[in-house]
Amino acid sequence: MPMEDDDRPRKKVTHEIGQDLSLLSVEELTERVALLKIEIVRLEDAANKKRASRDAADSFFKS
Repeated sequence: MPMEDDDRPRKKVTHEIGQDLSLLSVEELTERVALLKIEIVRLEDAANKKRASRDAADSFFKS
């Protein structure tokens, strides 16, 4: 009985900055764009939290 593609575990999508994109399909490129957009939001959120923490500490110690 042949295995169907849906039964196989999917390889986790990763992206390396600067990697060769010529071998990727349109679907793979679209998936990576979505992945990177999610990562950008996560990074911005972390930066905002650290900035708020730093600002709170600065405000406390300047008073």
